[in-house]
Amino acid sequence: MGKTIRFAGFLLVIGIFLFACRNQAERASFENIRTPEELKNHSQEFKKRVETVTDGVHVAIGFGLANSVLLEGDDGVIVVDTLESVETASEVRRAFLKITKKPVRAVILTHNHADHVFGASVFADDPSIPVYAHETTSSHIDRIVSVLRPIITVRSMRMFGTYLDDEAIVNAGIGLRLNIHENSTVGIVRPSRTFSSELVDTVCGIRFHLIHLPGETDDQVCVWLPDKKVLIAADNIYKSFPNLYTIRGTRYRGLTQWINSLERMRDLGAEHLVPCHTGPVSGAEKIRRLLTDYRDAIAFVHDQTIRGMNLGLTPDELAQTVRLPAHLAASPYLQEFYGSVEWSVRAVYNGNLGWFDGNPTHLFPLPPKARAQKTADLAGGEDRLLDFARNALNDGDFQWVLELTDHLLCLNPENKEAVALRVKALTALGERQGNANARHYYLTCAAELGQGLEIRRQGRPTPETVHSLPLSRFFSSLAVNLDAEKSAELVQTVCFVFPDSHEAYTVHIRKGVAEMVPGKAEHADITATVDSRVFKEMLAELRDPLATIATEFKITGGRVAFLKFMALFSPAYEV
Repeated sequence: MGKTIRFAGFLLVIGIFLFACRNQAERASFENIRTPEELKNHSQEFKKRVETVTDGVHVAIGFGLANSVLLEGDDGVIVVDTLESVETASEVRRAFLKITKKPVRAVILTHNHADHVFGASVFADDPSIPVYAHETTSSHIDRIVSVLRPIITVRSMRMFGTYLDDEAIVNAGIGLRLNIHENSTVGIVRPSRTFSSELVDTVCGIRFHLIHLPGETDDQVCVWLPDKKVLIAADNIYKSFPNLYTIRGTRYRGLTQWINSLERMRDLGAEHLVPCHTGPVSGAEKIRRLLTDYRDAIAFVHDQTIRGMNLGLTPDELAQTVRLPAHLAASPYLQEFYGSVEWSVRAVYNGNLGWFDGNPTHLFPLPPKARAQKTADLAGGEDRLLDFARNALNDGDFQWVLELTDHLLCLNPENKEAVALRVKALTALGERQGNANARHYYLTCAAELGQGLEIRRQGRPTPETVHSLPLSRFFSSLAVNLDAEKSAELVQTVCFVFPDSHEAYTVHIRKGVAEMVPGKAEHADITATVDSRVFKEMLAELRDPLATIATEFKITGGRVAFLKFMALFSPAYEV
């Protein structure tokens, strides 16, 4: 089968794999790219610094996408959130050591997002250091490496502008940029001190309350320091309209619980507010007004969208009609640098009613190619459709150019003029966007289409990170990557036995469907016995697959048959 054999786990199970361009040193470049002034000015928010909020509370801003907070105690420090990589976290730790040489006594993770947890091993570098988090955070971290990870990561790279040059990426809306690249190292440390609703503890003389306040994520934890009146707000508030929906892809974020969490945060009476993105705020009344406005903005979007839904309006209609009241739209904390009211409206609709907008036309719509062909026929042929796209570009109607070229490229992906028109429209839309996520997505797609930029899987997790992932995640990922066509006539049972962890999994293939069953089958066509750590390292590309199978696997039922079985699991490379 040659050295090109790939198993689904290589590129899918270990979703923390990073992505890189075909040429790792290359970045997409845009000559004379324009940027809205308000987005340029927003970069001042992320000037790299360690800011002292009050005595013993320091926040590192501008090192990565998120902040990291240092709490200085009697004989040690607590670190809240650890950034997106070992390299970025190490830079922050060096900055913290300039403030105090006291050792780290505890780490607190406010939630599971990669930009808050992937540098944890830098601070929790001793197993005796407790890592505090909500009881569901570990499972959410496992979901980070879940079955959807390939598509979410590709979309994340577009959204954060990871492969754009310094002219194209100005800032990321809530941070300077996401510091993940082909040489980044991931250092996850599992939470060891967890709780459900609230936890009160004291470490190195620092009394703190950890409060479960779901918002941007279901496991969101805010840190309340009652003696200092400091509230570390996690990602429930930052200096931008919030990502009530993120274009990289996410489950529906329940807005009513986010609203309730902001109300509880407001009622604490904080004198210092430390978001985990953007800068801190001081002054009790200022913080109260800010939390109220943020709460009201989310509530307005939720309530007015639900009202419009009940009046029979469609997502497209609601997206054009729901607008923040003037006093909220004017707030510097509600500018759409990161989240978008329009995206949020669509998310509320879908989260409550699902994909169907009530129009019977959309119950069984035409396939894209059929619609494209009928549109071209209506225009008088593909050449006339191309004329319309040219005219739309000349008129500055860039969204219409995208919609027309959708049809043209569906009919003929090699239509070079349609590609060129689309690239120009994407670039024009990107450089006009004050929303960083939208800007980056437009420009990255333009580079993929026009500059040959290719976002590919690259990078290596540490072995410790790979070993910490449960075997169940590997097998769940295999199930959704079974090639239905190749296995259409196959009925086969393969058992995996892991003596070191005393686990086993049986995979049943039934004509295009895979069932993963914990435990060992009595009668299997093939049985593969291997150390679980070796198995995980192989799927994480820390080991050569063919050499590993040849030397580390004990197989009954035929080694060639086993290789053919593994070759059935192949993720789609094209996105």
